[in-house]
Parts: sequence; structure tokens; C-alpha cells
Amino acid sequence: MSDIAVKAENLGKRYRLGPRERYKSLRESLMRSLRPARPGRGGGTASAGRTGDREGSVWALREVSFAIERGDVVGVIGRNGAGKSTLLKILARITEPTEGRAEIRGRVGSLLEIGTGFHPELTGRENIYLNGAILGMRRAEIDRKFDEIVAFAEVEPFLDLPVKHYSSGMYMRLAFSVAAHLEPEILLIDEVLAVGDIAFQKKCLGKMGQVAREGRTVLFVSHNMAAVESLCPRSLLVHHGRLEMSGETRRVVERYLETIETDARTIPLRERTDRSGTGAVRLTDFFLEDGEGRRAEVVQSGRPATLVFAYERDPRVRCTNVVVAFHVEDARGYILFLHQNAFTGDRFDDIPGEGRFVCRIPRLPLVAGRYPVIVRVTVGAEEADFPRNSVGVIQVVEGDFFGSGNPGVAGHSPFLVDGSWSVEEEARAPGAIRVEPPA
Repeated sequence: MSDIAVKAENLGKRYRLGPRERYKSLRESLMRSLRPARPGRGGGTASAGRTGDREGSVWALREVSFAIERGDVVGVIGRNGAGKSTLLKILARITEPTEGRAEIRGRVGSLLEIGTGFHPELTGRENIYLNGAILGMRRAEIDRKFDEIVAFAEVEPFLDLPVKHYSSGMYMRLAFSVAAHLEPEILLIDEVLAVGDIAFQKKCLGKMGQVAREGRTVLFVSHNMAAVESLCPRSLLVHHGRLEMSGETRRVVERYLETIETDARTIPLRERTDRSGTGAVRLTDFFLEDGEGRRAEVVQSGRPATLVFAYERDPRVRCTNVVVAFHVEDARGYILFLHQNAFTGDRFDDIPGEGRFVCRIPRLPLVAGRYPVIVRVTVGAEEADFPRNSVGVIQVVEGDFFGSGNPGVAGHSPFLVDGSWSVEEEARAPGAIRVEPPA
């Protein structure tokens, strides 16, 4: 029998929607327990799956089964809201499944949110020992790793300060360092690269690579496809709460990118539910126009391109200082560029009840390819609408960006940068003598 570290069998998690039931007093609870059961209500344990589709609940996970062998490094990928974080919370014993079961064989360390397991009133030093104790480590084991943890986190000057005073970056550095250095047999990591500067992200990836080489089991949730491909030989794709695919990471990533494009085409933006915000302004459509103002499926490199975001405004809300920000990603999720009306000084106040936010790019500098677009709308300082996944793609085809007939080479860089070339004789200092080589 293979050495299994993590095993899930028909795992499911259902959440109730709407307001929570109010807390009952001790007297109410006792009286309810003594009250005779009504006929037809039935006692015993109900089948979780039988009540799963009742009104007022939603399944975050459903019928998820897999097995991970000891020492495997496995990526978990999928769109926002697909159920990835819920899966890791079940495996970390933070939440219980509604149906199915999960087996974890070994000591688990988890980094699921910034500072998971930290007590805000305790100092950084005290939280290191607290986390070690939670993992079941002896004080001598923590002492042995202590200096290494602090050096990696780069928080030594603040070590005896309560962590509630830490910045998000300091919090993340210490939380990751504790999780990675206290030698759990199974390490669960959720979006560790979402916070922190580039240097810290590189340190995280390096440490995770070291952890993997030491033979520990790692489950790594990330939207950074390049990081997943470099660290994880195998990956799981979670889509709409179900396990869509399991296998070689390269093939799973390709399938993931296909699901993004399929969802963008089949679910109208107006009907999307993967969003947050007050709803003061709500995006209803996204499309491209060419330089002549005609709706376009593709745009050419070097030609004018117009991004159009249709919207509706809540008539009860007066909208001032509306900012529409979007970024364009490559196929692996790297942000290529960010744009918003605040950058150009175009202020939007008292916008119409229905309309379009329009961004015109005079010369599109992207090489041929497909580029997802993520957009967020704020009103004042408050988020109004933020679809968590791409609202569509920019399909770019080759064009004569340079005016030379050469389209540029895709695959080496996503950008085309205008410029000119010449050959100039090297300037000589006054009085300098050039020695010509012999004929």
C-alpha cells in the first residue's frame, strides 16, 4: 500500500445563506431538549447530501476525492470562489466538512490567512512559541529553530512588540517563517504570494522549494501559475466546487486557462455572482472597439483599441469620485499593466444612471495573444463592484507596430516598445589621436 499523507473521500462543504440564527439562552436550549419530538420531524442523523440543495444554502465543495502521497508537492488552482480555500480549511481542521471525510497523517502546519493562529495581544516572540506548541513541538525544538525563524522574517527589532502593531507585510513574513521552519510533516499554504514585496516572494519560493526537497508534503494554493509550475509536479484543479482535474501541472494549468475563457464567454457579466462591493455602481458588460468605434472581437498590435465597461448606477446613491481601475494579465496570471481614470486626471462625478466607462489606448503595445482583464470600481474610498475573475479577454493579433512590416516576436516579451536605431561614430576627446591598424 502506498504511503498516503492526505486523503479526501467525497468531501463536501455547504454554507447557509442569509442571517444567522440568534443565539439562545441556556434556559431556551434546555426547554427545547426536553420538548417531545413532533411526528414526521424524525430523529437520528440526516444524510448531508439529501439536504444539500435546499433553499438558503450553497455548496462550496461537492464530491471531492483525491489522495496525496507523503513527500508530494501539489498545487491547488482554480478561479476565485472555486472552493480552494475551503478545501484547505477542512484539511487544516479549521472547519468541518458537511459530507465525506478527510484523513491527514502527520503533523500539519498551515498558512491560510495573514497571521493564522497568531494572538494579536502577544508579541512576535510569544507567538513563535505559541505556534510551535500548537504544532506539538517541545520548547527545545522551537529554541533550536528560533534564530532561523527571526532571521528569515526580518522582524528582529520588533520581536517583543505585540503583533497587532505589525504591518501586513511584517505579519506575513513572520507567519510564513513560523509555518515553514517549525518542520510540520504536512504544510498547507494559501496565497502566500498575495502579500509582500518581490524580494520576500522570492524568499518564500526558495524556502518552499527547500521544504519540498526535504521530503515534506506540501499543498500550495496560488493564482501565480508560474510559481505553481516551478514548484509542483502535480496539481488539482477545483472548478465550481468540484475537482475538475488532477494530474501533471502543465496539463492542469492549460485546462484551468480554458475554464477561464469558457466562463467569460458563457456567463454574462450582468449575471455574475463572483463579485463584492456596495452595488452603488455595477458593471453589466465588457467589450472592445476598434479605432472606428465598431465593436471588435480582436485588435491589432500598434492600432487604436478601446475598452468599454458598461454599467448601471443605483439611483438612490449619489456617485462622486468614481474610479474605474483595470489591469491586464498574461496567460499565467502576471499583471502586465494597470490603468485607471485617476492616473489621467479624468474625474467622474454625478454619472448617469446607465452608461459606459471608456478607456482609449491610441497604440496597443501588446504582442499577439489573449490577455484577461480584471476590473474594479470604487465610489469615493468605498468598493462598489469588484468581479473577482476576469470580465473578458483582449484578443490581440499581429500588426505593423513599428511601421516597418516587422510585427515583432511573440514569446520573448509581451510588450512592443517604440524606438529608433542608428550607427554613430564614437566621439573622440579633443587632441586624441586614433591609431589605425596596419594594412
